[in-house]
Amino acid sequence: MDLFEYMGQQKKAKEAPLASRLRPTTLDEVVGQEHILGKDKLLYRAIQADKLSSLIFYGPPGTGKTTLARVIANTTKANFCQINATSAGKKDMEAVIQEAKQNMGMYGSRTILFIDEIHRFNKSQQDYLLPFVEDGTVILIGATTENPYFEVNRALISRSHIFELHPLSVNDIRSLILRALQDVEKGMGAYHGAIEEDALEFLADIAGGDARSALNAVELALLTTPPQEDGRIHITTAVAEECIQKRNVRYDKDGDNHYDIISAFIKSMRGSDPDAAVYYLARMIYAGEDPLFIARRIMICASEDVGMADPQALSVAVAAAQTVERVGMPEGRIPLAQAAIYVATAPKSNASYMAVNAAMEAVRDTQIQHVPSHLQDSHYSGAAQLGRGLGYRYAHDYPGHYVKQQYLPDELLGRKFFTPGDNGYEKEIKNYIEFCQKL
Repeated sequence: MDLFEYMGQQKKAKEAPLASRLRPTTLDEVVGQEHILGKDKLLYRAIQADKLSSLIFYGPPGTGKTTLARVIANTTKANFCQINATSAGKKDMEAVIQEAKQNMGMYGSRTILFIDEIHRFNKSQQDYLLPFVEDGTVILIGATTENPYFEVNRALISRSHIFELHPLSVNDIRSLILRALQDVEKGMGAYHGAIEEDALEFLADIAGGDARSALNAVELALLTTPPQEDGRIHITTAVAEECIQKRNVRYDKDGDNHYDIISAFIKSMRGSDPDAAVYYLARMIYAGEDPLFIARRIMICASEDVGMADPQALSVAVAAAQTVERVGMPEGRIPLAQAAIYVATAPKSNASYMAVNAAMEAVRDTQIQHVPSHLQDSHYSGAAQLGRGLGYRYAHDYPGHYVKQQYLPDELLGRKFFTPGDNGYEKEIKNYIEFCQKL
C-alpha cells in the first residue's frame, strides 16, 4: 500500500457513516447477542482462543453479523479475506483460494474467508467452496439475512456452526445511541449533541432491533439540526420522528420471516386472540404480502380449527377471499380483517380435521374388500341380479328420518372417526348423534 492509498483509506474511514465508524473492534465492545457472545459461550471462547471452524451468522439487518466478522479479523492471527456475494464472482473466489493455498504451503498460516450476503451466491458458486472448506484451505464465515437452511447448500451447512443473531433489545439500542453521542474519536461526540429521554426511548423502540437504523437517524439529526443557545444540538422527539419516519417492518416474502409471521397469524386465530390476529394481518398487508395468500390461510384455519363448531366460519372466509379478488387492495384489507376476527372469535373444534386424518390412515392401513352390498349402486340393468342395493333402508321412510343400518365396510365396523365436542354448533351435532343412537 502506497502513501496515497493509505491517505485515501484514512479519509474514507473518517467520512464513513456513523454506523460503520462505530463498529466494535474487540469482543468487549460488542453490544447485545449475549446468547452467543457471553463469556461462557462457545463462540466467545473460540474467538478469544483463535480456534475458529467454519461459521454462518444468520439474522436480520443491523444485528452485528458484519461487525462480528470484523472483530474476528482484528482478533485472529489467520489471514482474513472479505468478499461480498452481491458483487463477487467465481474469479474472486479463485483468487482467494489460490492465495490461501500459498499461505498454507509457504507459511503454514490459515485463511479466514468472510462472505457477506452468502445467500446471494447460486448453488454452483457455493459448491465451488465446498472442497476447500472440507480440506481446511479456508475457514468460511458466511453472513446472511436469510434462513441458511433455505438458502445455503446443505453440504456447507453440515460443515459449519450456525449462530443466529437476534434483533437488538431496546436497551442495547439505547446504549449504542448514547455511545454514538459521547464517543469523540469514532462517534459524534465532537458535535456536543444531547438527546431527550423521550426521543431516546422513541428511537430505541422504533428501530425494531436494527442498530444501523437508529444510528443513521442520530447521525442525520446531528448533521441537520442547528445548535441552540447553549451551543449544543438537542435531539427532541420531533427531530427524532423526522429522522426516522417509518418503522422498518421486517418481513421477507421469500424467507423464513414470511413463515414466522403467517404461523403467528394462524396460531393467533386458533388461539382465539382477535387482537394478535389482526396485528399479524396488518403486518403482512403493510409489507405487501399477497392478499389471496392470506385469504387462503384464513379459509384453511376456518375449516381446520373452527370446523363444525361454527360451519359459518368457512363461508365468511370464502366470501372474504372472493371480495378481495373482486375489489382488490387496499379496500380488501377490510373483509380480510372481518374474516380473521370472525375465525379468531368463533368457537373452536378440530374434530373434522382429526376425522379425515383418521379416515385417511384407515384407507392407507386397512385392506377393504368391498362396500357393503346394500349400499352399492342399484340403478343399472342387472344390478338386482347381482344383489346390488338389496336390503337398503331409505332413511326418510323412518321416524326422525333416521334408521340404523351398516354403513362402514365390514373391516371397519365399529370404528369412530368423527368425535364431536361441546363447543358451539358441534354440541348440537353431538346431541343429535346421541339421539339417533337411542332410536
